[in-house]
Amino acid sequence: MDGMQQGSGAYGAGRAGGAFDPLTFIQQPHTGLRIVSWLFSLVIFGCIANEGYINRPDEVEQFCIFNRNQNACNYAVGMGSLAFMCCVVFLALDAYFPQISSVKDRKKAVLADVGASAFWSFVWFVGFCFLANQWQVAKPEDNPLRAGGDAARAAITFSFFSIFTWAAQAFLAYQRYKLGADSALFSQDYTDPSQDAGAVPYSSYSAGDALESPGGTGSYQQNGDSVFDGPAGYQRQEY
Repeated sequence: MDGMQQGSGAYGAGRAGGAFDPLTFIQQPHTGLRIVSWLFSLVIFGCIANEGYINRPDEVEQFCIFNRNQNACNYAVGMGSLAFMCCVVFLALDAYFPQISSVKDRKKAVLADVGASAFWSFVWFVGFCFLANQWQVAKPEDNPLRAGGDAARAAITFSFFSIFTWAAQAFLAYQRYKLGADSALFSQDYTDPSQDAGAVPYSSYSAGDALESPGGTGSYQQNGDSVFDGPAGYQRQEY
């Protein structure tokens, strides 16, 4: 059973031990979505880190462009950087995934992908609502020069797009999980026929061998240990 698990091509990847193919890796849908999500998180992080803090002409201290709410900028920068690193980790896992020989380990990796992708889709939904709301209620007098407006709108837009890229990753990961679970049923429920006593007939005994009658004696032999004479044996006695 272990050998079958190690050799099986479950959960959307081929048999373990094959050579890494960059072209096949890039052409996978979930790989493309990870790269797009990675770029989106980089844009969000870069826009807020570079142009998300402004100040009035008569002030020195800078404030967050989103209604001077420092939490909004911190959320965008923090989640953008974490999502960036998460994409890198899962891209590395995707590259290594075909080398995983255990079906159980592949299952854990795919389930982690489902959970992480769904989590980040929710995170960016919250981020989009938060940033859009704070941008809408921002006071024009806090930014009379309209500085950083494009960066703020870009962060909001790519937060919105990230909801769907991560949700799509969660959907594809779930499809891989269902496909892997179906393909792994045989290896999980496999029973060696040699271990199933009910499936193998007892070949050392047959009805034709039950009665042996050399010379018409009608003797019955069991397990080769003892011989019992039947009634026919008494008929041969001579007085």
